[in-house]
Amino acid sequence: MRASRGEKIAEYIIIVLLSLLCVSVLYPFLYMLAISLNDGADAAKGGVYLWPRSFTLINYEIVLGNETIRHSYLITVGRTVIGTVGGLLVTLLVAFGLSYRGLPLRSTILSYILLTMLFSGGLVPFYIQLNNLGLINTFWVYILPGLFSVWNMFVMLKFIQGIPEALVESAELDGAGPVRILWQIIVPLSKPMLAALGLFTAVGHWNDWFAGAFFVTKQNLIPVQTFLQQLLSAQDLSAVLGSNNNQEALARSSQLKNITLMSIKMSVVMVSALPILCVYPFLQKYFVKGVLLGSVKG
Repeated sequence: MRASRGEKIAEYIIIVLLSLLCVSVLYPFLYMLAISLNDGADAAKGGVYLWPRSFTLINYEIVLGNETIRHSYLITVGRTVIGTVGGLLVTLLVAFGLSYRGLPLRSTILSYILLTMLFSGGLVPFYIQLNNLGLINTFWVYILPGLFSVWNMFVMLKFIQGIPEALVESAELDGAGPVRILWQIIVPLSKPMLAALGLFTAVGHWNDWFAGAFFVTKQNLIPVQTFLQQLLSAQDLSAVLGSNNNQEALARSSQLKNITLMSIKMSVVMVSALPILCVYPFLQKYFVKGVLLGSVKG
């Protein structure tokens, strides 16, 4: 069928609007990349928008050569990996257990879990609880409070309940127990759901600066996003250049005069954003629907 004139006009309008949306999303990223790759003193003059006018890597050399930033990256990577894997595991186990309709007090447990999602005690009671558990100023303050997600549990529960019961029943007839059913039937069929929730959980851990700012006072335990938050509010380069000895060593370099706080900020933003952006292409294939097609033959 040939599209009418009105349909063609509507398609052109949609294309233009989506193109403008893409530009609005990509331009800030390209601008920060251009500033981070440009000479700081030259960028301060203005006129740098999409590509560097005076290309240099000195900003990244300073950022990646800073011991505080490197250590904060290790903290961020560690909490992202451990927090994502642990969070998916704990939440999946709870969802799988609650998927059995014959579970005693199942409705009561679901109601209690739902209540915790709707109401919260607040920040102060939460801080007191973490302090009583001895989690303040420890690495585990990033991991343990986020191991269980109510929202993710309900998503997993609905997904598991959507798996044909014939698969589980046939496995039980073959003598499979709950653990074997979980790892050999539920998990393989739940890859799209686990990949999506895992990506959201990983992004949440990677971008979280709140926990490091309020629950940690030791500088060697802050994640990179908390360091970035401190850097964005800094008024000089001491947050990046570190100790006075390091500053004196850099002062002897002729390139130091071309470094500005803005160029360092943009470099830290790019270094902190690129890793998580590179994860999505590897998980994209798991979002494809239809994994269950053909799993049950009638």
